[in-house]
Amino acid sequence: MPWNLLKYGLAPKYPARRDIPAPRDLKKSYDVIIIGAGGHGLSTAYHLARYHAINNVAVLDKGYVGGGNTARNTAVIRSNYISPEAVAFYKASVEMFKNLSNELGYNQMYSQRGQLTLAHSDASVRTFALRAEVNKHLGVRSEIVDRQQIREIVPCLNMDENMRFPIQAGLWHRDGSTARHDAVAWGYAMRAAQMGVEIHQHTEVTGIQVNAGRVVAVQTDRGTVKCNHAVQAVAGMSSVVAKMAGIRLPVRSFPLQAMVTHPVKPFLDPLVSSSDLHAYISQTARGEIVIGGGSDPYELYSTRSTLDLKESLVANTLELFPCIAELKLLRQWAGITDMTPDYSPVMGTSPVKNYWLDAGWGTWGFKATPISGKCMAETLANEKAVELIQPFRLERFKTFTLSNEAGATAASH
Repeated sequence: MPWNLLKYGLAPKYPARRDIPAPRDLKKSYDVIIIGAGGHGLSTAYHLARYHAINNVAVLDKGYVGGGNTARNTAVIRSNYISPEAVAFYKASVEMFKNLSNELGYNQMYSQRGQLTLAHSDASVRTFALRAEVNKHLGVRSEIVDRQQIREIVPCLNMDENMRFPIQAGLWHRDGSTARHDAVAWGYAMRAAQMGVEIHQHTEVTGIQVNAGRVVAVQTDRGTVKCNHAVQAVAGMSSVVAKMAGIRLPVRSFPLQAMVTHPVKPFLDPLVSSSDLHAYISQTARGEIVIGGGSDPYELYSTRSTLDLKESLVANTLELFPCIAELKLLRQWAGITDMTPDYSPVMGTSPVKNYWLDAGWGTWGFKATPISGKCMAETLANEKAVELIQPFRLERFKTFTLSNEAGATAASH
């Protein structure tokens, strides 16, 4: 083994495979152009090629594969939402995540660990009870747990009754999980490319050409490309890209920050969150402590991190876990969240014919990656939004048939 490694290291040409083909020129036209090479865009491309035999597809991104919010989230997967349509949608996604490593032949490092959301008030307890009943009705494993059960689930959690916000109860979601976010993006990218999908990194979309109410081409910094369909899956830049097609989305973009400590021995298996303290915490397979919270209070298209939010997150996290006070922060980052008024996504048709929307994911886009790609691919193939995403159509903001998920955030926004 050491000899083989030495030969590999000294070889003039490395035999390692190339997951994504080398860059090539853009063709003059494609059946489908997908704007955004994050998890959702790549998942859509994969499902189009594999399940609908549509592989004349170009995925365009001004950055690199999985370099946007896909690389800037905290990799939490769950389905314990509050509205029936959201529970059904995310339940389907969780089920797909469970088999994703086999589906793609690429280790996703999927780990089912359970999620505990803490209630610090009577109002939170009542909301959790409602969520638990909706979840159970739709086959999602969620239940209310008392203080003693919380101690058993997370022995290191601060349960002092004299703390600032004493813990009254919790919502225990057994299907809460994590997966490796970059593996998700690269797995979809690799398999889609093998089936003929072209992935063009460092290709910025500069305009959308619309003729007679229908998308006909996409303008890029490498030229204009014709298309029969176009899909936008650009997370925090959703309203900016949609504006190029003349569409005004009910989306506001906010930075969302997170950070990790240096690695320590495993002590925290479940995912723990508190909306009252605006914080959530988990431990990675490498031993790092991941800390996140609510979005910044102001709109901004920036991925910078700030000292004030870091101090707030640290203070609230230490109230729950005083035992990690001596750990040092390893790194800090931010993503750009595309928030809608009802905290639910915008999926499916748009005012421009054959221009499809995958937007408004806020803080839970990663956990929807498999099912969003499947639904968007089927929607494009049939030119009609599938039933599972009908509640998330853009028109709901005109008819006031909203899908309110503001009460189901892991950390309040």
